[in-house]
Formats: sequence, C-alpha cells, structure tokens
Amino acid sequence: MPTAGTIMDSLDAAGVAPGDVTHLVMTHAHPDHAFGLKEGAPCPVYATEASWETMEDFEIQERYVVVPRESIQLAGMRFEAFTMDHSTRAPAVGYRITAGRATIFYVPDVVWIRDREAALSGARCYVGDGASLERSMVRKIDAALIGHTPVRTQLTWCQKLDVPEMIVTHCGAKIVEGDERTLGAKLRRMAEERGVKVEIAYDGMEKVYR
Repeated sequence: MPTAGTIMDSLDAAGVAPGDVTHLVMTHAHPDHAFGLKEGAPCPVYATEASWETMEDFEIQERYVVVPRESIQLAGMRFEAFTMDHSTRAPAVGYRITAGRATIFYVPDVVWIRDREAALSGARCYVGDGASLERSMVRKIDAALIGHTPVRTQLTWCQKLDVPEMIVTHCGAKIVEGDERTLGAKLRRMAEERGVKVEIAYDGMEKVYR
C-alpha cells in the first residue's frame, strides 16, 4: 500500500473493484503498509492493538483487533498472527493462513519470527521479506533487533522447517533495479543449495495449492 494516495488509488491502479475487497488484514503500521488507509477503507480492517494505536485517527469505520496466536476466520480462510521482530515503532506480526488443506506463511518485513517452528510447520509456501538478498539489514537498538533479514537466511529457515517454496515480496532496490537474469540465477542458486523453490512476486501473481 503506497505512502502517498489512498487505498482506493491502490485498488484502481491494480484494476481491482472496491466491492471485490471484503477484508484488509494488516501486518503493521509503517507508512508504506498502512498510511493509504488514512481516509478510510472499503471494508473491515483487522490489525493488532499496537497498529491501531498508530492508526487511531484514520477514518476507518469497521475495526477489528487481531490477537497473536488467536485464529480468525475470514473469507473461508483461517488467519493466525505470529509476533515477530522488525520494528519497535511499528510492532509487526506475520500470518499463518490456511485454506482447506493448504497453509502458507506471510511476513513481508521481518528480522525474526518468534515461535518460528509453529509458524512454518506444515506450510506449503513462505512469502517473505525481499528487502535484501544477502546483505544483513538488521541492527540493534538497546536490546531490540530491527530491520530486515536477507532472503538467503529466510531460505535457510524454509530448509530447516521443510517449507518447499518461498515467494519473495516487498522487494528492495537490489531486486527492483537489478538485472533480472543475473538476479534470478543468484536466487535460484541460493534456493537450490537449500532444496527450496523460489520465485519473485509480481502484480497479479496467482498460486494454486491443492
């Protein structure tokens, strides 16, 4: 969700009709994830108490509080939030999402997933943070770790917990501005070394799991 503009602008740019969006589930309230909602949302919004504190003045009519490790049912899917390290100013969660027999885990910004084994166990796909491929963007403020763990490390998480596939999202400059052929080869090499399949997310991407 862009920092400038509204959620309606984002939907229009993506070719999505507002009436087709039934729920918005937030990971955290950093500007690039949440500030498009300042002028409201076309549907109910789900977020943690910490995120609602930041979005207190947003013109959102239907607000629901997400509690980590408590499942909620939305649109035929089960969402379970997991606390993670990313930011002290905008505490974040990732979501274990289950539909039928398929489970994925979604975490676009992350340093560390707390209770990672429970979060990823049995998942068919991990959708993770693409801010950096190999260089650590993690730093420490007092005792807290903030920033972004590189894709290479997240692929190792998948390897250790038998998650067969990773989709790289929320991509940083290295991916957005890099040479696609060189970048793709490097990503595939890192993934193959760990026995994991990898893809870079793109607008309109669809995945089917049975």
